[in-house]
Amino acid sequence: MNTSSTRLIATSGLLSVGLFAQQSAVAKEKEERTTPNFIIIFADDMGYGDVGVYGHPTIKTPNLDRMAYEGQKWTNFYVGAPVSTPSRACLLTGRLAIRSGMSSEKRRVLFPDSKGGLPPQEITIAEALKTKGYQTAAIGKWHLGHQSPYLPTDQGFDSYYGIPYSNDMDKVEETDHFTLAENERYQAYNVPLMRDQQIIERPADQRTITKRYTEEAVSKIKSFKEDPFFIYLAYSLPHIPLFRSAEFKNVSLAGIYGDVIEEIDWSVGQILKTLKEEGIDENTLVIFTSDNGPWLTFKTHGGTAGLLRGGKGGTFEGGMREPGIFWWPGKIKPGVVMELGATMDLLPTFCSLAGINLPADRVYDGYDISPVLLGKGESPRDVVFYYRDTEIYAVRKGDYKAHFVTKSEYGDDPAVIHNPPLLYNLNIDPSEKYDVSGEHPEMIDEIKRILKEHQASVTPVENQLEK
Repeated sequence: MNTSSTRLIATSGLLSVGLFAQQSAVAKEKEERTTPNFIIIFADDMGYGDVGVYGHPTIKTPNLDRMAYEGQKWTNFYVGAPVSTPSRACLLTGRLAIRSGMSSEKRRVLFPDSKGGLPPQEITIAEALKTKGYQTAAIGKWHLGHQSPYLPTDQGFDSYYGIPYSNDMDKVEETDHFTLAENERYQAYNVPLMRDQQIIERPADQRTITKRYTEEAVSKIKSFKEDPFFIYLAYSLPHIPLFRSAEFKNVSLAGIYGDVIEEIDWSVGQILKTLKEEGIDENTLVIFTSDNGPWLTFKTHGGTAGLLRGGKGGTFEGGMREPGIFWWPGKIKPGVVMELGATMDLLPTFCSLAGINLPADRVYDGYDISPVLLGKGESPRDVVFYYRDTEIYAVRKGDYKAHFVTKSEYGDDPAVIHNPPLLYNLNIDPSEKYDVSGEHPEMIDEIKRILKEHQASVTPVENQLEK
């Protein structure tokens, strides 16, 4: 073989190796880019019936409706508790709040004088995703501890912007919530707005808080777009007191509450629009839901659970079954999902989609529901535990739900123990009107067995809400 041929072969070989390396690098970069982004949009006290696509006749939610049409609308989607703090702990850890000490019979949520918070040893969605190099941001209501080491930046989030607890706390005026909302008297609530661990505004001007949360989320999407990210966007509203920006005053047929929901819907539209404009919509899973049901105590300012019975604070369906909308263009199989799901399922689902193995040193109460999202299988969840603080009041197994204890959401009435428990077929009777316990003793026995097994898995821990 002559020298020229040898050089040609060698050069060709080098070119082939170089081309292969380049193709591998491109393929690897493409693979890295396809690691999905995650956005959770979490409303506060929004009821099952407060969205157009879930049946509200006068609140316009075109963006949420389109999100459901293009993605999946879940009709049996649950939270882990009927009030804020424990519900948020459940979502972020994939574990019932009883396991982390984030529920209490004495103080149902954290308050500005609370000393506790989500224990640092708990693994949040943000901390799990950080192991895979995710960028993370928490925006909005936190309510899992307003002091270090319980703040978002202590719990896996690179940044935080929001009000650290409920927007009705730090109330400094005696006037009722209705009057203060109608008069837009945000100064009556001395709640702080924080940036990371610093207070940057007090009292927070809640008239523009929804809009500012949305602007922060849009900004984060644009800055994060080159690498995988997780944004936890927890709106402070429609929790009482109600506030909305000037552009949304008196626009809804449903009054001030409708104004608030329609601004949140606009916000969802801005987020989806930004994802599309940045070219990352097909690589981003967006979930919309709420922390618990409507606060019915506040009448027209408190929303509706639609055909579901009860609301915030209680263990009838209206307190814990929430809107659940999943959107991921080109990936999610569109449709209405009637299988069971819960906010606790988001941690294991995200980890499955991102290729992350969770530590096996603890009990998780969530399931990987990605097969349902991707149209490849059924939901592994067929049981829901209805905790009211530290006690289980009801259990759902498949179609049937047994109430062992009932009590009004708020009030001094005593808890009523039912033996045998009340039993409802939720597929036939979603409003929980017709007790069928006498017809299905075998189902009651099965649910009792499930309850006993679950209770045996719970280990006592330090209570964080009573510190």
